[in-house]
Amino acid sequence: MDDIVKQALAKWPNVPACYGWLGLDARGNWFMRDDPAQAAGPFAGGSAHSKGSLLKHEKLIDFIQRNYEPDAQGQWFFQNGPQRVYVELESTPFVWRVGNDFSIHDHAGRPAKIEQCLLDEHGYLYLQTDLGFGLVHTQDMTHAAEAVEQGLWLPSDCHVADLPGRFNFVKSPESLYIK
Repeated sequence: MDDIVKQALAKWPNVPACYGWLGLDARGNWFMRDDPAQAAGPFAGGSAHSKGSLLKHEKLIDFIQRNYEPDAQGQWFFQNGPQRVYVELESTPFVWRVGNDFSIHDHAGRPAKIEQCLLDEHGYLYLQTDLGFGLVHTQDMTHAAEAVEQGLWLPSDCHVADLPGRFNFVKSPESLYIK
């Protein structure tokens, strides 16, 4: 977490959390969800309008990714100064990119070490790593398939509905907060 964020937390410890305004899609892209986007439906499984606006400002994206972490309940958030901005996940908290050498890094570019590989009933591949749990990016499935074919990755079967409970993440903190 950035020092400036820690200082803001100390100065203003009781700022209410924010829900529904930020989303991470299955390709590792960040979206800002204004009122019309939220009114158009849920981030995951909603329409193109419910996703919101794709964030393109590199310094903002870097700031979000440096201050992105889970709480004790598995709800992922971005600590924006003194305010927690809870993140709506289209799929998982991380999106893994696979290199030609089968190395992996997350959507923020941080390298990781694979601990477990899983394949769901729809053919999506997931990795549990030393950083956390995530989906393999669709553009990298050729490399991932090569790793599986070479016996470097040994996927276990899983059901997509079981993943949040099994790996302690909440796809929609907003749905828990707003009843």
